[in-house]
Amino acid sequence: MPAPRLARSVIVVALVCYAVMSVLNVVRTRPQTAVLVACVGLALTVFTVQFLVSSPRARHWSARRKTGVLVLQALLTYLPLFWFSTNWGAMQGPFAATLLLMLPVRTGWYAYGLLIASIPLYNWLAGAGPDLILYFTISGMLSGLVIYGLTRLADLVQEVHDTREELARMAVTQERLRFARDLHDLLGYSLSAITLKGELIQRLILSRPEKARAETADLLAVARQALSDVRLVSSGYRDMSLTDEAESAGTVLAAADVRAQVDVSCGRLHPVVDTVLATALREGVTNILRHSRVQTCVIKARSDGETVRLGLVNDGPEKQPDLFSARTGGSGLDNLRTRFAAIGGGLTAGLREDGRFHLEVWAPMRPQSNDGLLVLDQPAAERTAVA
Repeated sequence: MPAPRLARSVIVVALVCYAVMSVLNVVRTRPQTAVLVACVGLALTVFTVQFLVSSPRARHWSARRKTGVLVLQALLTYLPLFWFSTNWGAMQGPFAATLLLMLPVRTGWYAYGLLIASIPLYNWLAGAGPDLILYFTISGMLSGLVIYGLTRLADLVQEVHDTREELARMAVTQERLRFARDLHDLLGYSLSAITLKGELIQRLILSRPEKARAETADLLAVARQALSDVRLVSSGYRDMSLTDEAESAGTVLAAADVRAQVDVSCGRLHPVVDTVLATALREGVTNILRHSRVQTCVIKARSDGETVRLGLVNDGPEKQPDLFSARTGGSGLDNLRTRFAAIGGGLTAGLREDGRFHLEVWAPMRPQSNDGLLVLDQPAAERTAVA
């Protein structure tokens, strides 16, 4: 049984028990049949109203409806005292719970205190002995608190249940965003390389068939790696290598007639940092491949013991568009910023005074969390560098 339904069932059982106890208090006086029937009918009415008051919808009732319910339950609580005397006094407990549930917090507790204080006064005026006065006072106080507590607890269980469902929906949304982000980061580079090599093969196929055959083999390797990347996104992997990505980037840039200077000498890196830096390099090279007028590119990575920095600088016309801007329709910059912020790093990108486009990222040698990973589901998987 779901927790909210179980909590409401507990309230129903408690209310039924209190109703039976109230009827038994009258039955022990051996009343006439008509009086007993009236007692049972009134008890069912009182606890039906109390059940409605304890429902989650009651918290959203209008002030007019709440006032009407309070007046109705007050009449059902105090008018029968003229017929059943002190034997009906147990009904003041449910009314006390209604005061706490229907009125504002401070007003409700004041009203609850006044009602409890009236119980011994009424029983004393009705001629009850000290034992009955104490019994009815404690009974009213306890039943009011129990019904109020069970109702609030059931409301809290419902809120927790709803929150858990909302968290589950958010988790699904985050997973969808993660999947889309990883596809963008992984496939952008591979598809750009495939396009580049396909155009190169088209130019070479008649004039230099041997060279075209070699480039075809490279294209197939890139396509296989792209297929492997797609599978890894769905199944999960943890690590990428900055060194492997730098070597691959140099090869692909050379095929695109871009003079690349690659200098990666930052030593052994934490797997999380290695993966995020490799992702940044892949995104940077992807955007260079999309910008055909780039002729030179410098890739450098250094570490100073506490921070590792990766820089990617490429030339281009003075009005070269910001390849990493979300305004161009891509999400590369946002993805990278999210990854580096998650591990305590940062990113800057844009044209400098020298007219060249600079992408610089940095990250601590020991990441603050694992959130920068491309996928966090499974252990590390071996990856083959794109040839």
